[in-house]
Amino acid sequence: MIKIRTWLAATILASAAALAAVPALAQQKTLRVTMHADVRTLDPFWTTQTIAGIHGLMIYDTLFSSDADLKPQPQMVDKWTVSDDRKVYTFTLRDGLTFHDGSAVTSKDVVASMNRWGKRDGAGKQLMAFTTSIVAKDDKTFVWTLSEPYGLLIDILAKTGTSIPFVMREKEAMVDPFQQIQEVVGSGPFVFKRDEWKPGNVTVYEKFKGYVPRKEPASGHAGGKVVKVDRVEFVWLSDPQTAQSALVAGEIDYLENPQADFLPILESTPGIKLETHKAAGTMGILQLNHLHPPFNNVKARQAMLYIINNADYLNTIAANPKLQTLCYSYWGCGVEMETDAGSEPYKGPKDYKKAEALFKEAGYKGEPITILHATDHQYINPANLVMIQQLRKAGFLKLDVQAMDWGAVVARRAKKETPDKGGWNIFITGTTVLTSSSPVTHTSIGMGCEKAWFGWPCDAEFEETRRAWAFAPDIATRKKLAVELSKQAYAKVPYISFAQWRNPVAYRSDKISGVLSVPSVPPMWNIEKK
Repeated sequence: MIKIRTWLAATILASAAALAAVPALAQQKTLRVTMHADVRTLDPFWTTQTIAGIHGLMIYDTLFSSDADLKPQPQMVDKWTVSDDRKVYTFTLRDGLTFHDGSAVTSKDVVASMNRWGKRDGAGKQLMAFTTSIVAKDDKTFVWTLSEPYGLLIDILAKTGTSIPFVMREKEAMVDPFQQIQEVVGSGPFVFKRDEWKPGNVTVYEKFKGYVPRKEPASGHAGGKVVKVDRVEFVWLSDPQTAQSALVAGEIDYLENPQADFLPILESTPGIKLETHKAAGTMGILQLNHLHPPFNNVKARQAMLYIINNADYLNTIAANPKLQTLCYSYWGCGVEMETDAGSEPYKGPKDYKKAEALFKEAGYKGEPITILHATDHQYINPANLVMIQQLRKAGFLKLDVQAMDWGAVVARRAKKETPDKGGWNIFITGTTVLTSSSPVTHTSIGMGCEKAWFGWPCDAEFEETRRAWAFAPDIATRKKLAVELSKQAYAKVPYISFAQWRNPVAYRSDKISGVLSVPSVPPMWNIEKK
């Protein structure tokens, strides 16, 4: 116990020093939060990083959102109708919607925002493939016309996995979706304080006094977004130990992603509460680049299944067995579409000779395999170390491990050049189980070639089966198609899922109340300082 207290004292001093630069406004109710990553990108459509979604959720509002039971609920929408042929949706915006600059939210803003989002987001691209038009009928009414009765329209608009379909001003929404917006003006519950934004230190938001919440009680990301503090500060503490100590010391109020090793300390600290939503969970993704050798050949991708050991990642990222799920389902475990069909090569004993033979069939002759290793991310860094060890253990692969911060990985993973000219072969990331539980919202599973996520998997048969899943008339049919999709995915290997684990949020229950339980990006409304 003395050693623990000594360690805490030292790290508390470190956290206090890191927080000294943060402006403290004693006259205001300020909520101090440490998220899993620093806010570096202001455009929530630019990247699928979860922190971009968290940032966006502070500033922007959505047409629909999901409640605590993950059911879609109207948010900016007041009412809507659906035509008999289920192809025409007519939406009416609710009263009181105002942007932070004082201008009214109109249907033109919605139309431009949905068109911009639909060019970047995986589920959005799927939806737009069946969209004939989105038209502003008047200032408060817009009509969404589908070419076919695509029944997932409302579900996709309500999704809370990145990228979230936020509504921007028409001015920003008209910016080329492949260029980042520079102005950040939303209609959500908080205003972004750009003059106080210090990347690597703090991101500041203030209560939007002109926001009119819905009348329903807050539930998940839905209901009334009632802001009960004056100011929220995202304080960036890159060292997990420092972040945990800052929470223990009361220097921050909320820690989104505490390191698993320190959960026992947090659990035993008076005034700290840990909370996990029943649907919460993260799935690790080992992303392969399909554009360049060796992984442009399916044999090399299949070979990886005989090398990667799923359980090793769990024991490293989430040592507590209560937080682990050994899962071989591309859709996640504990969800409606769960299936491990086709996973036998992955679940079976590791076979390096088989893997080497497959690499040779793919034409691999010992060329360097470039790995983008993010060293500053809580679970991606240790996951990379496990993967590198597994690949080296195979004994026949030449690795080019390039260490960098997560922001650099995000920038470089978009490059399609060959690895020797700034591209890549492998990087590690993750997704929520909530997002991956649907073949449509699961961004990284898509094999739509140029329209696919980073790695650019390409397979027309898989995409046709995904389309059939989206139009399936009932759950039973969708489950059968999910099995077929799983078999195809294990045969074609768009990426490799290496673990599923849960990580609770931690907060000072003696200082704040009203924390909403959600399985994805955490909302800061409804939280009250005691």
